[in-house]
Amino acid sequence: MNYFELVKQEEKSNIGIDFDGVIHNHHKGLHDGPIYGEPIPGAIEAIKKLSLNFKIIIYTAKAKSDRPLVNGITGTELVCEWLEDHKILKHIHEVTSEKPRALIYIDDKGYRFEIGKTLLDL
Repeated sequence: MNYFELVKQEEKSNIGIDFDGVIHNHHKGLHDGPIYGEPIPGAIEAIKKLSLNFKIIIYTAKAKSDRPLVNGITGTELVCEWLEDHKILKHIHEVTSEKPRALIYIDDKGYRFEIGKTLLDL
């Protein structure tokens, strides 16, 4: 049995996408809280296209409930405002602090163990 056979049917329609560094350039890091980054080239168009066939679930540490409010706004609200400002919120199924169950993940920090390669080779 392969991985795709193990994934539950309802999860096969999910694509998990990290927010920071994947959808926006996160050029100031956390800085003072607001989201300053501009869209990564091609990210907006890709999300629109993927959303035609998949549920797009954005995951980000910004959405963690223990994060302080920024000007009275939660991290989830900040992310949703950014998505709305860039006209893609309607293409997003959910914004969460947890990595969702999904068919695939799009993440800038992804690393796979491969024969002959180690983290020391980075």
